[in-house]
Amino acid sequence: MKSAQGPRGNEDALVRAGRALRLVLLIALAALFLIPFYLLLRNGLATEQDITSADWTFFPSELKWSNLRELFDDPAVPMAHALLNSTLIAVATTLGTLLLASLAGYGLARIPYRFANTVFYAILGTLMVPAAVTFVPTFVLVSSLGWVSSLRGLIVPTLFSAFACFVFRQYFLGFPKELEDAAHIDGLGHWRTYWRIVVPNSRPVFAAVGTIVFIGAWNAFLWPLVIGQDKDAWTVQVALSTFLTSQTVNIHELFVAAAVSIVPLLLVFVLLQRYIVAGVERSGIDD
Repeated sequence: MKSAQGPRGNEDALVRAGRALRLVLLIALAALFLIPFYLLLRNGLATEQDITSADWTFFPSELKWSNLRELFDDPAVPMAHALLNSTLIAVATTLGTLLLASLAGYGLARIPYRFANTVFYAILGTLMVPAAVTFVPTFVLVSSLGWVSSLRGLIVPTLFSAFACFVFRQYFLGFPKELEDAAHIDGLGHWRTYWRIVVPNSRPVFAAVGTIVFIGAWNAFLWPLVIGQDKDAWTVQVALSTFLTSQTVNIHELFVAAAVSIVPLLLVFVLLQRYIVAGVERSGIDD
């Protein structure tokens, strides 16, 4: 019995050791991941002296909660309006991209068309075109339409995403065709089949793509900087850049503003994180 129990006991010990090692590794990685958030909160609630002091302390000598009020009362940077602009732009861009890309992906995957593959490869080809190549022509077009310093100029040129179209097309290729066949038998066309059958059963991929698009729209800087020339059209990222320039350095407001600006991203990620992996796995990207 002892000889039989020995190897089994050694295996259990190795399993426990492996679990402990994985736990330690996960804790270490989590700590590294949380360091930037700690620095944002620590410096956002500190004074300029605490931030620039050579003697580092884990917590500032005084928690300056007034920094938050000072941020929104700063007449030079309309932070509240910038947050509203970023929210409107990110939400509109996400909804528009989901609608256009999903319709394009569904059409390429399910609607018979002689040149479907040609169109699909042409869309993929746009992914290889550097953004710098299309930046100036897009700006000239937006400027000629009179959309500079307007939400239309910030939203419309970014509505279609070739990557999102690719993800939706790959996902719809693996969508159960029996459900669509049943809808066609009931007299539904492609349009109603898409809305009534496909969309309600494709929530994971919609959530995954929507999260990626929302984060990209929220973090966009160069296009909003060029188009949003008036303060009323500033986004969060443009407002953040004004705290650190060659003329002014406002470190504590920069940190507290950065902390405030990531709150919507954290909320979106926390609410939709369980859909992200499922959506990417079902999209067939690795096929």
